[in-house]
Amino acid sequence: MTELAALARIPGDSDFPAERLTCHPRLPLAVATSSGSRAVRVLDCAEGLRELAVLDVEPGTSPWDDSWPQTVAWHPYRPLLVVADGESLLRWAADGPADPVRTPAGTAYDALAFSPDGGTLWAAPSAEDGWERSDVLDPATGAVTATARQWDTGVSVHPSGALVATLSSDQGATSCLFARPGDGPGSAMRTLRQTLILDVDGYGAPLFSADGRHVAVRGNAYVDSLDVFAFPSLRSVLSTTLSEDRSVEWPHDNLAWDARPGTLWIGTPTGSLLELDIEAEEATEHASPDDVPVSALAATATGDLLVARADGGLVLLSVRPDAPAPAPAPAPAVAVAVAVAVAVEPNDDVAVFLAGTEDAPLEGELDDYLVLTDGTRDWTDDDLATVTETAPGDPTWLRIQASMNRFRAESGT
Repeated sequence: MTELAALARIPGDSDFPAERLTCHPRLPLAVATSSGSRAVRVLDCAEGLRELAVLDVEPGTSPWDDSWPQTVAWHPYRPLLVVADGESLLRWAADGPADPVRTPAGTAYDALAFSPDGGTLWAAPSAEDGWERSDVLDPATGAVTATARQWDTGVSVHPSGALVATLSSDQGATSCLFARPGDGPGSAMRTLRQTLILDVDGYGAPLFSADGRHVAVRGNAYVDSLDVFAFPSLRSVLSTTLSEDRSVEWPHDNLAWDARPGTLWIGTPTGSLLELDIEAEEATEHASPDDVPVSALAATATGDLLVARADGGLVLLSVRPDAPAPAPAPAPAVAVAVAVAVAVEPNDDVAVFLAGTEDAPLEGELDDYLVLTDGTRDWTDDDLATVTETAPGDPTWLRIQASMNRFRAESGT
């Protein structure tokens, strides 16, 4: 039985509780953001919870013109935070000047991510080409050094540092894309052909487990769904709806992987935390003492859980399993140089994945090159071109494809 113990609590704004928690991948730092507030709260999680800074940043705007939490990205090794602020980028460092440094940007970026070596900042949409492309930025200046393939929803880095996952969303279907990070500063993601196809749109960013053996995807715009896929096989190991009651609003950023393999935490509208053992197919509910709903959830670099509550408060919880957690996957080696240089090598799982796919061409329609799987079966071009019959429970993208094929057959086009 896992025990959760409160390490620290700090109050917040009950009118604007945090809706997204973004933890530094290696340092005890976190950021709390909300779509309703200009405050970007930077937190120190090393010994309890301490607010290091509050940055004043306009909330972002979604493609549907409603507000959403500010776009932020942590440098993978340094205590450096980048925040998208309208048509500029704010750079804040825990070991730097008190005031953030503002650098110009070509557009109001809705998504930011550092490359695994920290030498490049990836941003979307492109300043020049909109959502058709993405930008590759110099992190120090904010200057666009290149454009790249489109992506739109967060970037999750495999623990090896040799692979990343992101989304390319569309109302009829979303692609969970996998990519090599590229070679050295200024490199774009190199999108791979092997792709997970997800139903509809509105998903949260994919999330690799701490050991890299699973990928979780939270979504979507229509259903509070949860999908978990094994890696590198991409076979579906869990596909469920968190609640059938549409009147209950679940927090969207409510997933966090434990340091233990296959253990996923889920924040709920009742304030409880669900501990899900993927491999054992067991779920344990850890009740909240006061039933205050969870508004966001994340795991810190030290393996603790950071919980945002609907009353505006933040709680840091230690996870004390009844058995010791195995050693985490080794981090990439860091070379001492003028700039941070990281040597990343694929581990066995990533090597298997890379051996079974190849880079998609840098130009041309990406959909023409993708090899799709939905976690249950693979879909070849012939399959997609000939499918005409579907069942009521089939995903939207498949029903749309079958309908288009039937129309072509009936019209002779």
